[in-house]
Amino acid sequence: MPLRLRYVAGVSPAKWLRAWGERRADLPLEAVRVEQHEQADGLASGDVDLAFVRLPIDTDGLNVVPLWEETPVAVLPSEHPLADRATLTLADLDDEPLAPQQPDPAMIVELVAAGTGYAVLPHGVARLHHRKDVVAIPLSDAPITRIALVWRIERDDDDIQEFVAVVRGRTARSSRGATDEAPAADPKATRAAKRATAQRTTAKQAAAKQSAKRASRARSRRRGR
Repeated sequence: MPLRLRYVAGVSPAKWLRAWGERRADLPLEAVRVEQHEQADGLASGDVDLAFVRLPIDTDGLNVVPLWEETPVAVLPSEHPLADRATLTLADLDDEPLAPQQPDPAMIVELVAAGTGYAVLPHGVARLHHRKDVVAIPLSDAPITRIALVWRIERDDDDIQEFVAVVRGRTARSSRGATDEAPAADPKATRAAKRATAQRTTAKQAAAKQSAKRASRARSRRRGR
């Protein structure tokens, strides 16, 4: 029986699947992408062995390896007045309606494109469903999300640990505990995390400049009275 892996949109497991195939040709790995509302389905029953999930989820009875953080973005129609902004804050969107929530991110983006409102999505999900009539703008103060690898505590056998080792970047010769304190994500995820940090820094700097400009205009108005 193959190892059964599920992963949410925004996760690209191809690198790990290739590494697993080279390392364990004797044990196939069945990888299926699922929607976020289905991400924990099958874990408790044992129908799924491992899953890349977007936290938070109920982790009772699960081993959890946090991997990387995801930048939140506001998805807006490309003709929206805020569409040319480099970054946004939640306050910028206070007067904007939210697009109706849907279990399928593609449908949420479709509703945004139709002008029903904006949506907040992880950057990887927005990129996956990118289209020409919407834009995705980093949100500097929205809650970040995190991707984790999870599996059942009672399923913690050598095969599972070998896949965890692949995700963490350990070689076949590495001991199981050699690098347990330092999980390694996909290099793309590492670069995404660095971009997220840079984007948050840029957003904070832009917000500070805007605040200073507003304060300066307020002082000018007071002097002009």
